[in-house]
Amino acid sequence: MRVIGLMSGTSFDAIEAAAADLTLDGDSLLLRPLGHLCVPYPDDVRDLIGATLPPAATTTRSVCALDTGIGQAFADAAVRALRELCDGTADLVVSHGQTLHHWVEDGTVRGTLQLGQPAWIAEATGLPVVSDLRSRDVAAGGQGAPLVCMTDALLLSALPGRPAALNLGGIANVTVLAPGAEPLAFDTGPANALLDAAVRHFTGGAAAYDEGGRRAAAGRVSPELLRVLLDDAYYRRPAPKTTGKERFHLPYLRRALDAWPVPAVDDVLATLTRLTAVTVAEACRAHGVTQLVVSGGGTRNPVLMRMIAEELPGVPLRLSDALGLPSDAKEALAFAVLGFLTAHGLPGVFPSGTGARRAAVLGSITPGLSPLRLPAPAARPPRVLRILS
Repeated sequence: MRVIGLMSGTSFDAIEAAAADLTLDGDSLLLRPLGHLCVPYPDDVRDLIGATLPPAATTTRSVCALDTGIGQAFADAAVRALRELCDGTADLVVSHGQTLHHWVEDGTVRGTLQLGQPAWIAEATGLPVVSDLRSRDVAAGGQGAPLVCMTDALLLSALPGRPAALNLGGIANVTVLAPGAEPLAFDTGPANALLDAAVRHFTGGAAAYDEGGRRAAAGRVSPELLRVLLDDAYYRRPAPKTTGKERFHLPYLRRALDAWPVPAVDDVLATLTRLTAVTVAEACRAHGVTQLVVSGGGTRNPVLMRMIAEELPGVPLRLSDALGLPSDAKEALAFAVLGFLTAHGLPGVFPSGTGARRAAVLGSITPGLSPLRLPAPAARPPRVLRILS
């Protein structure tokens, strides 16, 4: 089955589109990557997302406009992927959409909202679309995240020791696979979320992120500000757990700076970068991680990668590219995998990864232009992911 995966994360800078040929072969899921694209959001859509995300107030009109605007942007990305990556032929599109709110109270996820109306994608491509993948896990008592856990666990299953997969997006999440145990997955805390918010704030919107980590590299970590930031109760909560920009946003950072002012902007950025490294490392040490496979936009920040390595001496770090899964495309490919599993009647989560009562088949399906025809349900779920060249 040829599948296109679409993803935009908490950094909301662009839509990642990736395509792959996927096949079940006994206990193996075979994945042949066909390429990936990064499609920037139209300026008006990106600006409206930024103005609508928590803690901002919004209106139902803005939510409706975003559902349409994001859906149309995802449709444009899918059309490009179909043409440029798939030679015009594919079987399924899987859309994560754009998370606008992940509703967590006292550690329990009450609901989750991803916008990007899938009808626009189905109409533009003529293909069936799997979307709204998080809600079923939430309904089953889960966190609805991290959903990359399934792909991570299948990929890590061939590695020795106690490997972990780390994704550095707006929020950092980790999947740990211990021998003889079910996978464990959770959000460790902010990766780029606070960094990007700080850069936008201190540059007046002239820059969206700390390119190459240059400003953090020029700064010095403030131990006092770091202590204030690490005092957040989230880091002490047991896994599985999830978080997002509902918690880690600019007002959150400004409150920390009110508690301990740091005049130099570069020092603030250095401290926020170290915060990500420390919280990632503490999570990995707590679960005895022996090697770390890293992906996501944060891998393009050499200062962040260096700090994580400093905090985890003796734990080898490598990009997911080394295992055949392109780091920049991993999340989009992970959602392609989830849609493929849904189409075959297979669960897309591990209860140990999200805290759900059971492993649910994820998502809703929007038909394409032809009558909806799904494959026969698979006899059993895969146990390992094999990447084909």
